[in-house]
Amino acid sequence: MVKLKNPMLVVTDINKSTEFFKNVLGLHVILDFGANKTLTGGLSLQTLESWKEFVGKDVCFAGNNFEIYFEEDNFDEFVKHLEKCNVEYVHPVKEHSWGQRVVRIYDPDKHVIEIGENIKVVCKRFLNSGMTPQQVAERMDVPVKFVNSCMR
Repeated sequence: MVKLKNPMLVVTDINKSTEFFKNVLGLHVILDFGANKTLTGGLSLQTLESWKEFVGKDVCFAGNNFEIYFEEDNFDEFVKHLEKCNVEYVHPVKEHSWGQRVVRIYDPDKHVIEIGENIKVVCKRFLNSGMTPQQVAERMDVPVKFVNSCMR
């Protein structure tokens, strides 16, 4: 059986993209092969030129049909940090029906980057507001067993 190793984004300027992921999301280069860099968390970046050579096809950017998803434990602080960064928003912070707050931004090549509030933090937020585990499970559309695991 094959194993997923790393998501990879094709980028037009690998240095600009590396700086974006460092400054906006706090990721750092852990492997640098020149035309390919692997960042903390397992995200890889590949230069457009080398990718086109590999696949022999043109690359389309800004498709809005794929995203890289991150979670943040301290969502409010991250949103304050994001406001200081020069980023283009797909949409501002919004809350999904299950209570998780998220924001989506574009990287320099218009790949969609989603940053969501850690789902366990969402669960704890509801519990700390006085909701019972059963109420939280219903609100978040998750099993009570999941809610109970967040209480540990």
